[in-house]
Amino acid sequence: MNRLRSERGQAAVLTVLFMVVLLGAVALTLDVGSWFRAQRATQSAADAAALAGAHALPDDPGEAEVLAAEYLDKNEGGVADVTFPSGTSAISVRVERTTPGIFAKVFGIDSVDVAAKATARVGNPSAVKWAAPIAVDEKHPMLHCSPTPCWGTPTRLDLDKVGPGAFRLINIDGSHGGTGPDTLENWILRGFDGWMPLNWYYSDAGAKFNSSQVKDAMNIRLGEEMLFPVYTSTRESGSNFEYKVIGWVGYVVTSYQIKGSKDAQLDGYFTKVIWEGILNESAGSEDFGVSSIELVE
Repeated sequence: MNRLRSERGQAAVLTVLFMVVLLGAVALTLDVGSWFRAQRATQSAADAAALAGAHALPDDPGEAEVLAAEYLDKNEGGVADVTFPSGTSAISVRVERTTPGIFAKVFGIDSVDVAAKATARVGNPSAVKWAAPIAVDEKHPMLHCSPTPCWGTPTRLDLDKVGPGAFRLINIDGSHGGTGPDTLENWILRGFDGWMPLNWYYSDAGAKFNSSQVKDAMNIRLGEEMLFPVYTSTRESGSNFEYKVIGWVGYVVTSYQIKGSKDAQLDGYFTKVIWEGILNESAGSEDFGVSSIELVE
């Protein structure tokens, strides 16, 4: 009888010990999961802070640091270390945060430090998204004015004839042949929903800016930034007429005139823009004030 009671007592003690260990393991697992989530959130904050800071590069590293810090202050904070690893073309942000322990305090762990680092770089893209089909001659004086750049200065773009049937409207999707006015309307309203790399592009033959669809789209886009391809030379003729696109430029259309089926004029100004694009280490576009940003770490 005494032996049975002793065994029951031992079992009870073991059960209690097992439950303590089990509850401790579960509690620690919950805290570890919480710390992993905090680390992921810290990484997201570092990524976003680096992207925010890159908007001021390469012109103003001081402002880039301020923008990164402001983003963190508005998004749960953290201790940030900001550096510029590649001159002024990239910004690195390292964020540290202290995450409290809850159940782990039973084991003397009050908190843990989590850290994350992100680097964003800025440059001239080798391909862009959401471009409009209106080509700008690289020789336009406002792209070479003194002092440079001449952003914000009122200027005019002429959509006059540059070749047989060519009026500076291009097939930005890389197609060959005429494009319908509905497609042109969509490209002007929203930009081309695809990547447009540096390359030769066929002319969209005809003065299609005279269509009601294009006019309606231009009316909607008045006062908004648009992205136009910049070309440096042309070749061939007729339906094979092509433009060599070497970059892109931001342009705000303030008004326009369409003169029948002969030519058109856009009045507005060039502007510096950050645009969705792909950066390429070996070959970027000519610098006409269009930059893209990407995370590299």
